[in-house]
Amino acid sequence: MKAVSRLRSQRQPGVLVTVMSVRGHAPREAGAKMVVSAERTWATVGGGNLEALAVERSRAMIGAGVVEPEVLEVALSDKAPYQHGVQCCGGEVKLLLEPLPVVPSVAIFGVGHVGLELARILARHDIELHLIDSRPDQLVAERLAVLDDAVANVHVHHVPVLPELVVGELPAGTHALVMTHDHAEDAALCDAAIRRGDLATIGLIGSSAKWTRFRRKLAEDGNTDEAIARITTPIGLPELTGKEPAVIAVSVAAWLLQLFVAERNPVHREAKA
Repeated sequence: MKAVSRLRSQRQPGVLVTVMSVRGHAPREAGAKMVVSAERTWATVGGGNLEALAVERSRAMIGAGVVEPEVLEVALSDKAPYQHGVQCCGGEVKLLLEPLPVVPSVAIFGVGHVGLELARILARHDIELHLIDSRPDQLVAERLAVLDDAVANVHVHHVPVLPELVVGELPAGTHALVMTHDHAEDAALCDAAIRRGDLATIGLIGSSAKWTRFRRKLAEDGNTDEAIARITTPIGLPELTGKEPAVIAVSVAAWLLQLFVAERNPVHREAKA
């Protein structure tokens, strides 16, 4: 569990390997586990050819971005083909290989009515959720108590001045959503976000008139048209209309969930590469 937690905190993919079942003699009993990353392993499922095959397949899964679990059957007899040395215990072992993908990361800048509603929805998913607001009263424990049972790992950033500094602290590949109470703050956040260059998406809430002003200001500040085009506005599903905070939050959350699915799709990853 420490290894799984470590990989998650470092945003590295891995595979959890579990001995599902054993027939005959084997070096470890059912239930034994190990964790495999691209460069390290933790614990053991028995060593030898059995473990080497598990590590080899796990790393192939990591490299290919496989998200579905797999079962690996290994015979431990002197008649079985071996790639990594003979292991003739005489048994048969089934291994369950469960991918530990890097979970999506989302940053909500502005936890007002819409931001809090959006956080409530996203908190029900296995993600890293960053909440940022320059108004201390928006991030008090009483107000965020609705997230106490969150599945997500929630990070609250208290930044009464210069919230754009948090942009530089976000993990690469984060989906940044700009929806603060202050247009000047929104503009500074958009500028900081596009200058990073490694965020998955940058979403801005607001009207077309607001975006026209922002686009002009971002260009005046030296940002290229290509960089500015990385900002998506409006955000959400266009077919889901309505100005109520809960409606906007549902629309934006659905848009994000579509992006998460696309990120798990190998075709999508190859296209980005």
